[in-house]
Amino acid sequence: MEFNAVILAGGRATRLGGVPKSTLKYDGASLLSRALDAAGGASAVVVVGPEPSGLPQGVLTAREEPAYGGPAAAIAAGLAALSTRPKAKWTLILACDMPNAARGVPALQAVLEYDANSEGAMAESADGRRQPLLGLYDTSAMEREVAIASAGSGLTDSSVFRLLARLNVLAVAVPDGSTDDVDTWEDAAALGIDKELEAEMKSQDETLEEWCRMLLQAFELEGVEVDVNEVLAVAGVAAHSVVRPAAPLTTFIAGYAAGMARGIGQANDDAAMSAALGLARRIAKEYPESEAE
Repeated sequence: MEFNAVILAGGRATRLGGVPKSTLKYDGASLLSRALDAAGGASAVVVVGPEPSGLPQGVLTAREEPAYGGPAAAIAAGLAALSTRPKAKWTLILACDMPNAARGVPALQAVLEYDANSEGAMAESADGRRQPLLGLYDTSAMEREVAIASAGSGLTDSSVFRLLARLNVLAVAVPDGSTDDVDTWEDAAALGIDKELEAEMKSQDETLEEWCRMLLQAFELEGVEVDVNEVLAVAGVAAHSVVRPAAPLTTFIAGYAAGMARGIGQANDDAAMSAALGLARRIAKEYPESEAE
């Protein structure tokens, strides 16, 4: 079957504390890598979300408008990106937080190959829950519905079920576990993801501590104490409240301000750094509200 694929890898991951789902590891591979494997037969693939590094050559990237506008908006962005490639009859829509989605794709394909009248097929778990983000849909029909929704109330924060409501879509039973997704740390624990993440985070923490020591030595600042977790927390707030590149820019300016305050005797190292990071965090949190005024 000829098809293209839209992989949804955005979202705020609020219930995971902001940890991007796409970076979580399952059975030694990131969830994004597993989603790409599930879409391995696609002629063209686009990943919608914050642009990840290390994508295979030829994989497209896109971002929903506005950022974090929801899966329906992400689907629209993905279809727009795929319009630059040869059009396929079918488009696989796949959220990257289902590590075993590859089990379900063949079932969707098999049904559509024998049903010429349907406009798509979506996965249905053993307990009867339908998962529209593991589905194969008629590309032209999807483009039509996106255009209609865009001309009406729009797609921001809209339901994918609403986007698909007028399509003749089949519900297809898929193998157990195909639609198991990761929305919370409890979900991650059930799949064994948190154990892999714990080991990875421990290694990351050790690397960051070593790198911090090396930088302090290089700048002859061995006596300065740096709260790495607080710096990263401020960077995370800036990345989510503003844009991702705001993270290094924010921490640089905060560090520069702390150094200036310490240099002119306004405060000692700890107080200067704490005040600078606190101010940066507050401004970043307030950024969306200030922009809306």
